[in-house]
Amino acid sequence: MPTILRLDGYRFFFYSGEGNEPPHVHVEFGDRLAKYRLEPVELASS
Repeated sequence: MPTILRLDGYRFFFYSGEGNEPPHVHVEFGDRLAKYRLEPVELASS
């Protein structure tokens, strides 16, 4: 899972083989995890 950015304790990353899911990025902070869709930008799960 390639990391895109690390900023103030947040890690932004993606998985390369997630099939037919719309474009999105995962965000991790400690033990918390969220997924944001990119078009339109919206929270997909938390």
